[in-house]
Amino acid sequence: MWKYTIQVNGMMCGMCESHVNDAVRKAFPVKKVTSSRSKKETVVITEAELDQEALRAAISATGYDVGEIWKESWQKKGLFGR
Repeated sequence: MWKYTIQVNGMMCGMCESHVNDAVRKAFPVKKVTSSRSKKETVVITEAELDQEALRAAISATGYDVGEIWKESWQKKGLFGR
């Protein structure tokens, strides 16, 4: 599993977060996607590696500025963080 953290500038409200999340869900088969306007980031959890340029394009198409993208391997933690 992979975790992508994407810097997204310009989100001002909950609807902005929803637009970004919906764009990512439509473009890729993801397990989870969450956005935070206060942190200025979107986090995507997926089983397969994603094309970072396509990810950037999908979010940019919503009208927000995409900054850096960080990718790391991710493993779901069990009960109590084990």
